[in-house]
Amino acid sequence: MSHGDGCCRVCIAGLYSCHWKQARDNQRRHAFCWFSFVSVVSIISLSWMYICLVTYNDQDDVNWQGFTVLKLWVNWFMVLIIISAVFTSYCVLLLLFALIQFALQEPLDLHWLHKIFLFFGVILIALGVAGISHKWQREWPTVPLSLRATGPFLQFGAVGALTLLSPFIFKGFHTAKEKWSKLLIAVVFVAVSTAIFLCPLYIQTQCPCLLGHDLPEKPKLIGHRGEPMLAPENTMMSFERSIECGVTAFETDVQLSQDRVPFLMHDDKPGFLQRTTNVEEKFPEKVLNHSSDFTWEELQSLNAGEWFLNTDPFLTVSSLSQEERETARNQTVPSLLQLLILAKKSNTSVIFDLYGSSNENDTEDIVNTILSSGINPNLVLWGPPAKREYVKKTAPGFIQVYNDSEMLRRKKGNFLNVKYSFSLDEIRKQRSMNVTVNLWVVNERWLFSLLWCAGVSSVTTNSCHVLRDMEQPDLVMAPQTYKIIWIIVDIASIAIMAGLYILQWRTRRSSHRKGKHQQKNNTPPWNDKENSPFLPTG
Repeated sequence: MSHGDGCCRVCIAGLYSCHWKQARDNQRRHAFCWFSFVSVVSIISLSWMYICLVTYNDQDDVNWQGFTVLKLWVNWFMVLIIISAVFTSYCVLLLLFALIQFALQEPLDLHWLHKIFLFFGVILIALGVAGISHKWQREWPTVPLSLRATGPFLQFGAVGALTLLSPFIFKGFHTAKEKWSKLLIAVVFVAVSTAIFLCPLYIQTQCPCLLGHDLPEKPKLIGHRGEPMLAPENTMMSFERSIECGVTAFETDVQLSQDRVPFLMHDDKPGFLQRTTNVEEKFPEKVLNHSSDFTWEELQSLNAGEWFLNTDPFLTVSSLSQEERETARNQTVPSLLQLLILAKKSNTSVIFDLYGSSNENDTEDIVNTILSSGINPNLVLWGPPAKREYVKKTAPGFIQVYNDSEMLRRKKGNFLNVKYSFSLDEIRKQRSMNVTVNLWVVNERWLFSLLWCAGVSSVTTNSCHVLRDMEQPDLVMAPQTYKIIWIIVDIASIAIMAGLYILQWRTRRSSHRKGKHQQKNNTPPWNDKENSPFLPTG
């Protein structure tokens, strides 16, 4: 063994076992079980990291929920991403060290500190899964939806990983002493390989971006509370910036003040003004339970922009000029009438949710405000379900928006507004019936690409400045092109693995013959049965 080779063995063993002495037999007794545990935790952590990345689209919702519970505005989702990335990297590196030790025929002796860290990480992931299941159940459909976008590329990655791991699997097969062990390794390896190599047969039917026809028209963009990545949400600055993005509609949230003035504000639960205004500083003794606790004059006196600069919710404040930061700092709570005047001037539609009191006159007050603004009724996308028949009669020009496909069908509507996890097949069905389908909230390029390929009409987004510049989906590929790449990648992988297997088999066979030959040459003559002086002859 060379000095360099010895150092390599010592370093890898030290990183895995955290000590430099050779392990005793009793320490190696359960080495394979711990190696299996490291492998399983690595797969779990990679899966969890994938879930975090694909749900990054909804980071603002997660942060808002965190603020609701803890009353502290922090980018909780980014904290989760960083912790998950560190733990996943740790697990993958640990697995890599174990594989290298196995290749060097060194004993696998996982140190107790690693065991504790792994168990701690598994507990954190379990808590994360439980948290999503309890608080954000509607995030789970994002995972299978994302697989319809990333499936082709994950398959290529799986083939690559299988090819890289195959030498270790072959080595385990060759060194296995029991026939049942060899059979188990062979069966599992062949089954997994077959599934990976042939899964594109299923992927081709599920991925909308494997287009065998013309690309649908690019979805239109609706500004979610304006352009909240580049300005404080639900402020006039935010909506003005969304016009620069070319949005076709403003999406906002409407509540009514104590004196029945409709104003723009998303949060509506107790403490509803704390996140986006300086209400605690301005009215320290004021009750913060409901919009009706404040007059319009009091609401106008609040600063609705300083929080954006202080918390930097989307990590975008650094991209603003000094002039833009000063404008953001001086934003106030706007009224619905202000937004309608801007929409009328820019010929932009308005769609909103109605929050606040259950006062039966809320709908009437909102409708009266809209009609008095002079905006073209066709620019109003009416979504609140309360007193819809009254709205249809009073303002027949409003476009009625539904959030349920069954209700849409019964009411013979033609505008559906649902979450982005809505069935892609249902999108195609509704579009074939000339129904306008808008999905909310779509921020990430991969998700926008998938929905574009599926033929969605429009999306509500926080990042219109990003999606505006996309000229085609990121994931689009012709089916024939994908089929060619798939076959080439699979054949190359099979050829490489076959070569590695044959190489290992020949090397092992050669070593075995060399060992037998050396043993024969080293055998004393009296141990040779034919020439032994202690055996009778004749």
